[in-house]
Amino acid sequence: MRYQIDLVMRRAEGALARVIGTAERRGFQTVGVDGGLQPDGEHWHLRMNVEGQRCGEGLQAQLHKLHDCLAVEVSPWR
Repeated sequence: MRYQIDLVMRRAEGALARVIGTAERRGFQTVGVDGGLQPDGEHWHLRMNVEGQRCGEGLQAQLHKLHDCLAVEVSPWR
């Protein structure tokens, strides 16, 4: 299955690597990443496309546990 993950993250060194690493350890392959700095200058909005055989809600729960992730939303990728 393919999923789109929308994240709001703290602007911190290594944050993107931790997110991608978490997805890979959960059995998801990152297909695409896009994002940018939010107007406040302290947070990133990241959109990531992944595919894998596992349920997207499980990945969402794991990403919520990361200190750098403030908001996580997973939806089917179209």
